[in-house]
Amino acid sequence: MTTDFTYYTPTKVIFGKGAERQVGSLIKELHCKKVLVHYGSSSAKKSGLLDRITESLAEAGLEYVTLGGVVPNPRLSLVHEGISLCKREGVDFLLAVGGGSVIDSCKAIGFGLYHEGEVWDFYDEKRKIKGCYPIGSVLTLAAAGSEMSSSSVITNEDGNLKRGINSDSSRCRFSIMNPELTYTLPSYQTMCGAVDIMMHTMERYFLKGNTMDLTDELAEALLVTVKNNAYVLKDNPHDYDGRANMMWASSLSHNGLTGAGNSSPGDWAPHQLEHEMGGMFDVAHGAGLAAIWTSWALYVYKENPSRFARFGKNVFSLEQSGDSEKDALAAIKATTDFFSSIEMPTNFKELGIDPSPAQIEEMAEKCTFFGKRTLGNFMNLEKEDLIAIYKMAAK
Repeated sequence: MTTDFTYYTPTKVIFGKGAERQVGSLIKELHCKKVLVHYGSSSAKKSGLLDRITESLAEAGLEYVTLGGVVPNPRLSLVHEGISLCKREGVDFLLAVGGGSVIDSCKAIGFGLYHEGEVWDFYDEKRKIKGCYPIGSVLTLAAAGSEMSSSSVITNEDGNLKRGINSDSSRCRFSIMNPELTYTLPSYQTMCGAVDIMMHTMERYFLKGNTMDLTDELAEALLVTVKNNAYVLKDNPHDYDGRANMMWASSLSHNGLTGAGNSSPGDWAPHQLEHEMGGMFDVAHGAGLAAIWTSWALYVYKENPSRFARFGKNVFSLEQSGDSEKDALAAIKATTDFFSSIEMPTNFKELGIDPSPAQIEEMAEKCTFFGKRTLGNFMNLEKEDLIAIYKMAAK
């Protein structure tokens, strides 16, 4: 039975070669006058992308200031710097040039500009978001889906806390997607992105309650597309169609489409487990998700093995034995083998971390927001469950 739902995707998408040259006219249409160009590493400069963007802004008669330095697991300290810079310079539009980390950092700056007080209060659930400064994005990494989602994830260096929040006010007004901008990504980043994209749909797929038939089929088709194109890009990083499929999948996987009509927003326990891994060990998000997913799946699958069996059949083309538990385990193995085949880690050792029992306890405690919540929908997880999953991944 389909559950009533609201589907909201206000982001205008400009997709194709050279699309970044339209950025000036797009911002001018929004009647903004001064832009923060927010980006990550020096590659945006070296590639000439920043020059093309600033030329487009100048041609549209727009002023701009720049702020680089965003890193994976974007830091609260840079958000504070961005808020101060924008207030000082009179910025009225935020442009993220990069992947999910840059977009998330931009969203946090937008929250901070819209409200008085400490922006971390929103991530720490002490205050409710009322709005956000307008944001646009030029996507250079297909992964997080932040270019069309309501999500933002920030890491507070004080306590190594990684927290995410959602607000429709932070959805990008537009997102420019030129697949060619992802050609130079190292294979590791590309494959981390593939895992992240898949997990955004898998989090919505594995849940208790009802799902919509069409949504299930859309989700499965997206997962197959990402899986197949990960192999394409592993062999040929400059395959335009492979990059295009991956980039569009990134957006569709996290804009609500692959969960529409389902009885729950999804499970999200693997994401929350990984957030604490990222906060403590600063691991790449996609790699962390791959490293924890198998342990999570083996811990919870008996809640509804037929769901995993369907996943194996429709995503990995596995033959069904009729024994749902056997087929569920086969599906989990196929997923684990896929991660390995694209050189993604499937446990902590492969991820390069070796948490002590005390660190596992700390991550589990932080996962529960220090005892304020449980995790998961497919299976409700208490702190002791989280410890058990972390320990499984650490073996």
